[in-house]
Amino acid sequence: MSILLAFFTSFFICYLFIPKLIVFAIKHRLFAPRTERAIHKGDIPSLGGIVICFSCIFSLILWSNIQEMKFILISLLIIFIIGILDDLLSLSPYKKVIGQIIAILIIIYLKDLRIESMHGTLGIYNLPHFVSTLFTVFVFIVITNGFNLIDGIDALAPSIGLISSIGFGLISFMMGFHAFSVISFILSGALIAFLKYNIHPAKIFMGDTGSLVVGMILSILAVQTISNGLIFRGTVFNDKGPLIAIALLSLPLFDSLRVFLNRIYYRRNPLFPAKDHIHHALLALGLSHNVTVFILCLISCISIVASLLLLKLNLNISIFILALINYSFMFIVFFMLKKKKIER
Repeated sequence: MSILLAFFTSFFICYLFIPKLIVFAIKHRLFAPRTERAIHKGDIPSLGGIVICFSCIFSLILWSNIQEMKFILISLLIIFIIGILDDLLSLSPYKKVIGQIIAILIIIYLKDLRIESMHGTLGIYNLPHFVSTLFTVFVFIVITNGFNLIDGIDALAPSIGLISSIGFGLISFMMGFHAFSVISFILSGALIAFLKYNIHPAKIFMGDTGSLVVGMILSILAVQTISNGLIFRGTVFNDKGPLIAIALLSLPLFDSLRVFLNRIYYRRNPLFPAKDHIHHALLALGLSHNVTVFILCLISCISIVASLLLLKLNLNISIFILALINYSFMFIVFFMLKKKKIER
C-alpha cells in the first residue's frame, strides 16, 4: 500500500505542477539554450527536472523511513543543485563530475551502499575496500552521465527511465527491499506524469536537473541490484546482479561506451556533447521523434527479456550476448546511415 501511495503521490504532484512551471518559465523566458546539437524548434522551457525532483523527494519524505533514506535524500539534493546551476549557468563537465563525486561518496560511506564483488565479471570476484570504493564511484558516474547523454530528443530519457525504474522496482519488491521499491515506483510515477508534457512536440524538457537526478536514482538502484543479485521463481541468482543492471540500463550504457570510444579514437573530447548518439542516427535516417523513441524502448525491452533468458548461462557469456544484441542493432543503424549519405 505504501508503494502505491508513493507512486500516486509522485504522479499527481508532477502532473499538476508541470503545467504551472511551463507557464512560469514562459513568462520569465527560462528556455532551453540554443546549441549546435539542439534539434528542437522554438523556445521550450528546460526546467522540468525541478518538479520531477521535488515530487520524488516529497514522496520519499512522506512514504519512506526518513532515517533509512536521509543520506539518499542529501545526495539527491546535491545533484539537484548541480543540475539547477548547470541549467541556469552552464557548468563545465568537470565541475559537474566533482559535485557528483561528493554526492556519491555520501551514498558509499554514510549509506554504506557499494559494490564489493563483481561476481566473476571478467574473472573478478571480491574487491579490496579501496578498489570497491573507486569502482562504485565509477559505476555511479557512468550511469548518471550515460542517462544524461540520452536526453537528446523528446520523450526518450523519461521513457527509458520509466522502463528501468519499473524493472528495478519489481526486482526490489520481489527481493523484499521495500525502501528501494518505494524509490523505484516514486520515480516511475513522476516520469509517467512528465511524459505527457515531453512527448513530441515537447512542451518542456527535464534539463540537466531532471536527467542527473533520474540518473542518480537509477545508479542507486543499479548498485543495489549488482550487490544483491536476483531471486527469480524460487531460484537464487546471487551472481547475476551485474547482468540485470546492465540489461535495465542497456541503452545509456552501451551507447555511451560506443560514443566514448569513438570520440577517443577520433581524438575528440569525450566529455563534451555532440550529435553522435544512436537517437541522432535514427533521426538522420528520417524517422520521427516518436518512432525513434519507440524503437529504442523496444530494443531496451528486448535486452531485458534476453537477460532473463540468459540467467542460467555464465555471467560473462550472458553480458557478451547482451552487448552483441545492442551493438548489432547500432551497427545496422549506422551502416544504413552511411549508405544513405553515400547515395546522396
